[in-house]
Amino acid sequence: MSLPPGPDVAAALESAYTGVTAVVTGLSDRDLLLPSGCRGWTVADLLLHVQGDAQRALVALHTPAAGPPDVDFVSYWRGFPGGSEELGPNVHWIRRTAAAFQRPGGIVELWSDTAPAAAHAARTAEFAAFVATQGHVLAVPDFLATLVTEAVIHHLDLVAELPGAPAPADDAVGIAVATLAGLAGPAGLPAHWTPLEALRKATGRSQPDVADSRFPLIG
Repeated sequence: MSLPPGPDVAAALESAYTGVTAVVTGLSDRDLLLPSGCRGWTVADLLLHVQGDAQRALVALHTPAAGPPDVDFVSYWRGFPGGSEELGPNVHWIRRTAAAFQRPGGIVELWSDTAPAAAHAARTAEFAAFVATQGHVLAVPDFLATLVTEAVIHHLDLVAELPGAPAPADDAVGIAVATLAGLAGPAGLPAHWTPLEALRKATGRSQPDVADSRFPLIG
């Protein structure tokens, strides 16, 4: 699988983050405490997790690394396989940290400050460079694509109990689906799945309508 040019991936990241902002802006504190599609996390908890990705983007994009990369935008995810029933320590850490905010809306304010800064850093990045994150080295466009994929999948998690909330942007969805198709291997994803179905079914967010031991691809 190949990626669009670096500037297009950066634009997709901005679209993905703008989409998350559109979901959470204007939600009441009560709405922010609704369950998300991630087991054990409310909407506010999950938003804090995604905010951590935006913060990680700011750090990585300002910390160049020597190449060559050891993973790309697809193989990066093989370190985060799906199917586990265990709740990792990050789940509990996020819940405790989110609870420390005076009100859930404070997490929206933090996200609204961080996400545009991360998107700006992506737009102005050196696309031929490499960055280090989570023990790996990636080319900048591949790194940005991993952020797009995570933001899009969690966008769908955020709206699990928010009927009528906006869907993620098409350019961001395209990169996320390309990631899952790459993880699926030569057989690819079922051709009859729509992009949003692929995002939900291939990640275990909803039950696949095909018997295939490859799914879920991402936890």
